[in-house]
Amino acid sequence: MPLSHIGDQSWSRSLLLLLFALMAGSLIHTLAFGILRRKNRNASPDAPDASLEPIRWPTFFLSMEIVLLILHPAIPFPGVFEAILSRSLVLLTILTVAWTLIALTRFLGTQLLGRPLPGSSDDLEFRKMRTRVLLVERLLVVLIVLISSSAALMTIPRIRAVGESLLASAGLAGLVIGLAARPLLTNVIAGIQIALTQPIRIDDVVIVNNEWGWIEEIGIAYVIVRIWDLRRLVLPLSYFIEQPFENWTYKSMALLGTIHIYADYGIDVPDLRNHLKTLLDSSPLWDRQAWNLQVTQLDEKAVQMRALFSAKDSGVRWDLSVYLREGMLQYLQKRYAANLPRLRVEIAPFPEGNPASGTPADIRA
Repeated sequence: MPLSHIGDQSWSRSLLLLLFALMAGSLIHTLAFGILRRKNRNASPDAPDASLEPIRWPTFFLSMEIVLLILHPAIPFPGVFEAILSRSLVLLTILTVAWTLIALTRFLGTQLLGRPLPGSSDDLEFRKMRTRVLLVERLLVVLIVLISSSAALMTIPRIRAVGESLLASAGLAGLVIGLAARPLLTNVIAGIQIALTQPIRIDDVVIVNNEWGWIEEIGIAYVIVRIWDLRRLVLPLSYFIEQPFENWTYKSMALLGTIHIYADYGIDVPDLRNHLKTLLDSSPLWDRQAWNLQVTQLDEKAVQMRALFSAKDSGVRWDLSVYLREGMLQYLQKRYAANLPRLRVEIAPFPEGNPASGTPADIRA
């Protein structure tokens, strides 16, 4: 009876200390999180409190586990339960630390992307920052997952023993795994290169494999290009390091556009140039930066003219080129219908003195 009484007292004390540790961790987290929220409001009055939600629950559980680790030696559980509690607490702490680090990484990335970048005429600087932040964030998340998973597995004695026994034969296995993982490692290294040098960024306009589209997503091992007709082209990251491609927004989103006009030699080029300027002035798509109409080629059939114009981005350039083609076509049909390109054939009369010789007509094109 006294032993049972002592056991009951021991269990009651252990449970009370365990409950106290959980309550103390919860109280510490509530106070610390309240101070953090107040500082966040003072630093950014417009920032909503919801911006801190991603790190709330990971830090909540981490606070309680830290208090448990501190008070753990004073909690007198029996031997078997002591071992289970110790290993479980260490394992949960490792996983919670990983969860907290991932949440903090994503929180800091969101904070960096939420800051305005003054002095930029377009979103080029923001896209540079966004690409770098997203790539570094994803690489850090993968690294945290790998390290935490390894640390968690090492806390289990049997798995650790198996891992140590395999070290003797790890040379050949490492070579095989290295060869099998070579594409993945190549793409991870390419992701680091892209984050540093940035040949592509999120929302860049590119031409890849003769397809025109936007960089929609840059992952750890792949890039998704959104084609103009809403198809998705999935390419490995290494492609943008090893293969040539066109980036239309590398330095700026502004582009020059061209359309070609073909007409007869009797066309009035200055009049067409004036009409092109009239069409551009009447369109809100033109950015008023550059324009011209020049004769670029003369051959035996027609005159080739090139109309050049500027636009703020690739989408506007396409719409403006369509508008100019239709406007110039209507003007040519209305004003210069007789000067549209055509093939002329001259038929010479029969030679004099031989009208009925049956000789075919001399045709000169």
